[in-house]
Amino acid sequence: MIDRRLIRDNPERVREGLTRRQAGADLLDKVFQLDRIHRTNIHSIETLQHERNVASQEIATRKKQGEDIENLHASMKVTSAKIKELEATNKAIEEELDVLLLTIPNLPHASVPDGADAASNKVVRTVGTAKKPFDDVLPHWEMGEKLGILDLEAGRIVSGRGFIVFRGDGALLCRALIQLMLDMHIEQGYVEVSIPFLVHRASMTGTGQLPKFEVDMYRCAEDDLFLIPTAEVPVTNLHRESTLEKDKLPIRYCAYSPCFRREAGSHGADTRGLLRVHQFDKVEMVKFVHPDSSYDELETLTTDATAVLDALELPYRVVTLCAGDLGFASAKTYDLETYAPGVDKWLEVSSCSNFEDFQARRAEIRLRKSDGEKHKFVHTLNGSGLALPRVVASILEVHQTPTGRVRIPAKLRPYMRGKEFLG
Repeated sequence: MIDRRLIRDNPERVREGLTRRQAGADLLDKVFQLDRIHRTNIHSIETLQHERNVASQEIATRKKQGEDIENLHASMKVTSAKIKELEATNKAIEEELDVLLLTIPNLPHASVPDGADAASNKVVRTVGTAKKPFDDVLPHWEMGEKLGILDLEAGRIVSGRGFIVFRGDGALLCRALIQLMLDMHIEQGYVEVSIPFLVHRASMTGTGQLPKFEVDMYRCAEDDLFLIPTAEVPVTNLHRESTLEKDKLPIRYCAYSPCFRREAGSHGADTRGLLRVHQFDKVEMVKFVHPDSSYDELETLTTDATAVLDALELPYRVVTLCAGDLGFASAKTYDLETYAPGVDKWLEVSSCSNFEDFQARRAEIRLRKSDGEKHKFVHTLNGSGLALPRVVASILEVHQTPTGRVRIPAKLRPYMRGKEFLG
C-alpha cells in the first residue's frame, strides 16, 4: 500500500501518480478528510490526557489537605469519558483508512510511459522475426488435436470451458518445460521452493489480490482459503511479518505452481485454444531486494525470463506497460510477448514487475535498519519464467513444419527423452 505519510506530506505527487494510472485518485479526498480528523483527534486526546494528569495531581494535593475533591473527581470522569470516546472514534477511522488504502493502486515509476491502455505500451526491443514458417500454419489448437496431444473437449467435459487436458507427448512437453525453466532459474541464482497452492486471506492481501480482486479468485468458503492465481502469492509471503538483513539481499526464489483464475475469458477475447484459461501451469521468480537496487534487479529479472525464450528459440518482444495498463500493485512492468504465427498475434507469456515497497508494506516485510535510520521496507519483484499455455501455443505454431510435425527446440530435447519432433 502507499505510505500514509507520503499521502499526507506530498499529496500532489500521489494525486499525479494516480491520475496517470486513471485509478484511485477519487479516493484521496476521503483519505485526506479521515486523516485530518484522525490527527485532530490525536491532538485533542493528548490535550485531555494532560488535563486529566493535572487534575489527578490536584486531587492528590487537595486530598492531603482535607479539601473537597468531589467536583474534581466528577470533572476528571467527564474528561476520561471524552478520551475514551475519541479513542474509539480514532480506532474506527484507522479501520476505515486501512480499507481505503488497501484499495488504492501503486504509483507508477517516473520511467513508465503515459497512456490509458495497452495501445500506449512501448516496445523496448524485439528478438527474432514475426513471420510464418510456411504459408499454411495451423493454429495451435488444431495442430495439438491433430497430433493427439491436446484435448480441449475432454477438459470441457471434466470441468467446463477454460480447462485443458494434455495427452501423451503433450503432458510430457508441459513437464519438460517446467523442468527446463526451473533448472535455468536455479543456474541463474534462484532458490527453488515448493509452496502451498491454497493460501489464506492475509497472504492474498499482502500481495495485493485482496480486497480489490476477490471476485476474480477461486475461494474455498468453508476454510476461507483461496486457490492461488500465481506462485507470487505464497512465495512473497514466505517473509511476511519479518525483518530481512541487508547483507542477505537480494533473496531470489523460483517456484512451480498451477494457477487458478476465475476471470479468464470474462472479456470475451482470446478464448480459443490455450490463449485464456482458468487453470494453467507456471514457473515464477520472486525477488526481495534493497530499495536502492530494485530497478537494476528488474532489468536482470527480465533478462532471466527472456533467457527461457531464447532457449526455446521463440521470437519475442519486451514491452513496457504504460501507466494506465499497469497491474494494481506494480510500479513498473515489462511484458514479454512471443509471436504465434498460427493466430498471427503476440502472446503475453510473462510479466516482470517491480512493486517497490507496495507489497512489503501490506505484508510487513521490513529491512533491518542501522542506528539513526528510519524504518524501511524491502522492495519486492516478480516475473513469470514462464507461463506454459501460451508458450506451448507458440511452440506448436513457430516450430511447426510443412510435414505435419513440430520441431522440439534443441535445449528442450533432453527433457523430452531425446525426441526431436512432436508427431
